[in-house]
Amino acid sequence: MIDTRLFTHRLSQLIAQPSVSCTSPKLDMSNRGVVELLASWLKPLGFHIELMDVAEGKVNLIATLGSGPGGLVLSGHTDTVPCNPERWQQDPFALTERNNRYYGLGATDMKGFFPVVLAAIDGLGDELKKLRQPLIVLATSDEESSMNGARALAAAGRPKARYAVIGEPTNMKPIRMHKGIMMEAVRIQGLAGHSSDPSLGHNALDAMHEVLSELITFRRDLKAHYDNPGFAVNFPTLNLGHIHGGDNPNRICGHCELHFDLRPLPGMNIDELRGNLLQRLQPVADKFHTPLQLESLIEGIDAYEEPQQSELVALAEKLTGHKAESVAFATEAPLLQNLGMQTLVMGPGSIDQAHQPNEYIEINQIAPAVNIVRSLIRDLCF
Repeated sequence: MIDTRLFTHRLSQLIAQPSVSCTSPKLDMSNRGVVELLASWLKPLGFHIELMDVAEGKVNLIATLGSGPGGLVLSGHTDTVPCNPERWQQDPFALTERNNRYYGLGATDMKGFFPVVLAAIDGLGDELKKLRQPLIVLATSDEESSMNGARALAAAGRPKARYAVIGEPTNMKPIRMHKGIMMEAVRIQGLAGHSSDPSLGHNALDAMHEVLSELITFRRDLKAHYDNPGFAVNFPTLNLGHIHGGDNPNRICGHCELHFDLRPLPGMNIDELRGNLLQRLQPVADKFHTPLQLESLIEGIDAYEEPQQSELVALAEKLTGHKAESVAFATEAPLLQNLGMQTLVMGPGSIDQAHQPNEYIEINQIAPAVNIVRSLIRDLCF
């Protein structure tokens, strides 16, 4: 049984603590309040609490119960995306129960996972004294912007365990693959001049036209050479997302900038892809006598794949009754996997509710999620 009042109280407290993570400093917030709340609930249960400072106001939580060479990490991020309160039907920072749903910013992505974990731990009671391998609750910062929280953990080589489950909203279906993501900018510096005489300058838009052609060719090549049937879109994608250049029709364009994203499949190396892009684009700069820069808008996130034969995948499939699948969105999974852990993405709620007004989690998903998380702890830590 779940203590519904306690679950609701915890989720309400987490949602009431704003922790927006954003690349815009005007919107960015600290996550310390959320982390300290989690610590205050876990410490009385016997967990050793460690707060890792990542940046000013940005903190990771590593809460550990028990010791040993194996064990299980239950991981979630503490931040949310920004929101537009005027588009919500209720206060995004106040938990609202309606239509058998809990509404609030982060209810599904992904503050709702932490009360699930705590309810699973509460239900173990005195069994916790019999842990043979450590149980680690991990709470990270800035997943929604830079993933710097998880990157700091990876750089520190922590935490160490045998298994890791990241509770992103998947309707409690096990996810063992997702694509990576690169967000890149191409900046071309031309030379402005009077449009009546093209020889007076170097038109950055002309050069960018050829860059666009080269990127479209690269996109076709990626689709032709890479395929993974485990994804609904089974090839790498390259999206031309934003372009701006020049300032007036009667002036040679002196600068042009393009932003695009590239989503590689598992097994594709981000550094190699960027090197390939540079090799393709540099001849354009040489041809038009215009300096060209390829710069990353974010630090790339690797694609992720946990082998189908993984012990953790098999256990999750058994507990949920669902075959492990793939998703289109990126997570912290590759960073935890690189620490040597079998890693899976699985949590309550639907990604369809994330990043939009009136975010909610279905109440009927809570109890099954608690039971599955409790079973994971029993199977992997006892």
